[in-house]
Amino acid sequence: MSLIVNEIFHSLQGESSHAGRPCVFVRLTGCNLRCSYCDTRYAYDEGEAMDVEEVIGRVSAFPCRLVEVTGGEPLLQRKTPGLIKMMLDRGFEVLLETNGTRDIGSIDSRCVRIVDIKCPSSGEAEKNDFGNFSHLTSRDEIKFVMMDRRDYDYAVGILARYRDVCTAAKPPLFSPILGMLEPSVLAEWILNDGLPVRMQLQLQKIIWGQEVRGV
Repeated sequence: MSLIVNEIFHSLQGESSHAGRPCVFVRLTGCNLRCSYCDTRYAYDEGEAMDVEEVIGRVSAFPCRLVEVTGGEPLLQRKTPGLIKMMLDRGFEVLLETNGTRDIGSIDSRCVRIVDIKCPSSGEAEKNDFGNFSHLTSRDEIKFVMMDRRDYDYAVGILARYRDVCTAAKPPLFSPILGMLEPSVLAEWILNDGLPVRMQLQLQKIIWGQEVRGV
């Protein structure tokens, strides 16, 4: 059982409610979207075939039990659910970051599923699979990456439309795109509207800059 792996590295978790925690990242190759602001275009095609046991072996070499499976879009690969289950069975705490266009129902419920809801500025909002909301549990998270007020209003509308489902998961994550939407502006919008959300900044970019890979 093998996957196409773009990179495996040890860093700090930069986003989600787990931000700041040491984490091993398994970045899988391939993505079905082409978001306007994508910062991992190198994961569209670059990668090498690795057996699942080899992946787990490389992950185990780091002094860390928190793992995130990301991409690209990791759910494009059929073996991803099996990889996640095997890591969970071996005692790892596992996060999955997905672009929200693929069914998350096959993912082990012990995994924290972080579902990215695409906003209009991405150019891919019409591909969101809102059927995934029926799979969300109190362990899971949804996030919105925002470039402007239109994106913010879109996210607010989604939260209102799926109020019961969204409140079942952790507080939704609102993330401004670095260099495109000032964090202070987004913070003001959130405070003015009294939204029960968590604003997040991309910690990895604040620490290491926007162009560095493997962090």
